Amino acid sequence: VQLQASGGGLVQPGGSLRLSCKASGMFFSIAAMAWYRQAPGKQRELVANITSSGTTNYADSVKGRFTISRDNARRLVHLQMNSLSPEDTAVYYCKTHWGRTYWGQGTLVTVSS
Repeated sequence: VQLQASGGGLVQPGGSLRLSCKASGMFFSIAAMAWYRQAPGKQRELVANITSSGTTNYADSVKGRFTISRDNARRLVHLQMNSLSPEDTAVYYCKTHWGRTYWGQGTLVTVSS
């Protein structure tokens, strides 16, 4: 199983970014997927997850601003992030469980003016 995250970068407060995670080596359509983040000096935390049937769950801190979605045909999971603030600055990781837990390599999101 490989997870390849992309889409991070530098964005101004109030801006938007869309992260993507490409999965391979697994039956993507039946796997739950998740995005986590780890800010400097903090523990890794769940941002959002999505089940195989499309049910979503969000951390309170991102509700109403972030949207997780999946494209089973392209084996992608996306995280649309709007109204970004400096507190969203972190390395964002995609994660799945397929026999065991797998993590992507992370993509850095920096929110700064």
